[in-house]
Amino acid sequence: MNESEISRYLDRFGATRPAEPDAAGLRALQRAHLRAVPFENLSIHLGEPISLDPGALHDKIVARRRGGFCYELNGLFAELLTALGYRVTLLAARAFQGERLGPLFDHLAIRVDLDEPWLVDVGFGDFADEPLRLDERAEQKDDAGAVQVVPAPSGHGDLDIVHKGDPAYRLTARPYELADFGPTCWWHTTSPQSHFTRSPVCSLRAAEGRTTISGRKLIRTVNGERTEQVLQESDLRAAYLDHFGIALDRLPSTGTAATAP
Repeated sequence: MNESEISRYLDRFGATRPAEPDAAGLRALQRAHLRAVPFENLSIHLGEPISLDPGALHDKIVARRRGGFCYELNGLFAELLTALGYRVTLLAARAFQGERLGPLFDHLAIRVDLDEPWLVDVGFGDFADEPLRLDERAEQKDDAGAVQVVPAPSGHGDLDIVHKGDPAYRLTARPYELADFGPTCWWHTTSPQSHFTRSPVCSLRAAEGRTTISGRKLIRTVNGERTEQVLQESDLRAAYLDHFGIALDRLPSTGTAATAP
């Protein structure tokens, strides 16, 4: 990522370049990113190809001011952190669906090594606002809900990431390259068994809570109070623009309502 791309990406989510690659700068970058770049799977329901090439990700998220899902958001954010001087490793995770675990590469997360290892994640929807200490086993407070990192029963150095009392995903210790996530990314964008293909969802963290469009349902959570409103199809494009800054020339197919992140 060159200097021009770095500058445009930082402008995209309203962040300033850290003076040095430290923990304070990492926190500021993650918090700003989560409040400006939505978690969304609209490309799947618009028939748009999804590429994990860093140039294509920069074009989509920065130039076209879109969001993405974990492979896209964490993939490009990892490129930025590396360009800013952080020591970055891509880790594979298996997301929990209740008590059932998804496949390896089901989720992409970021490890950043400073004086200690940190878990960074801007691509899991409703999750922690700030980086998490990977070596800390006590509960870690976070504005988006407490998180705990615990050794997984599977062993092998795997860690279970528990958010607000529920397991979110099982993180592996082995480093990977972004291209390693390509086959599972393709599966998630094409398989009827993937929850991403069932319905479009777009979600963004706000200071007081979260705003989500799932199918045609607008969901707002403000200070713990959740409200839902079914939108008319004629109102959807304006809603995507108003709430997420996403300008669409056509609507994604709505399908069956997805679970809001």
